[in-house]
Amino acid sequence: MRDLLAELPAVPGSEPIGDGAMVLRAAARPMADALVAAVDQIRAAAPFRHLITPGGRRMSVAMTNCGPFGWVSSHTGYRYQGTDPDSGARWPAMPTVFRDLAGQAAADAGYPGFQPDACLINLYEPGARLTLHQDRDERDLDSPIVSVSLGLPAVFLFGGLRRTDRPRRIRLEHGDVVVWGGPSRLAFHGVEALADGSHPLTGRSRINLTFRRAG
Repeated sequence: MRDLLAELPAVPGSEPIGDGAMVLRAAARPMADALVAAVDQIRAAAPFRHLITPGGRRMSVAMTNCGPFGWVSSHTGYRYQGTDPDSGARWPAMPTVFRDLAGQAAADAGYPGFQPDACLINLYEPGARLTLHQDRDERDLDSPIVSVSLGLPAVFLFGGLRRTDRPRRIRLEHGDVVVWGGPSRLAFHGVEALADGSHPLTGRSRINLTFRRAG
């Protein structure tokens, strides 16, 4: 397997965290106000909700989506679909500022031409966490994942291709962007329980934008 870390561009503020994976420190901070304003518009049309896993567990992280496809979970399984199961309406369109940020971050991390068709928006409040998992419901596993952190800091867990691989603990601050693909595309990852606090832009919460190529 070729070493993609050696091929990643030297982007100011970049921090390789795995083979084909990188943190772009503060990359989203210049447009953070516009990103949060866009989230407010999206949540007005498709409110945040706590999804239920196929096993019947209520997720602690609240979620919604924008773009042609949205990720949902229920007792029937995990899947992408073009409509909001709560309203039956199409998901809100993906804002241009979202697409531009995701495409630029992917290019900066060595994945040019990324065109996401799904953005999963996660809302973390104190105590919310995301257990280790793989993003493998997408049809296109050749495109990277782009994950944007806004608001309160969080500890991101980035592991290997097996659930038993010990993950790295990476502190993510407001505006940090994580990109992973290639050999790390199916890496297990998660988020530790969010510590309490307050952020000037998001209050007692963290917003995470996760861009994917689902179709």
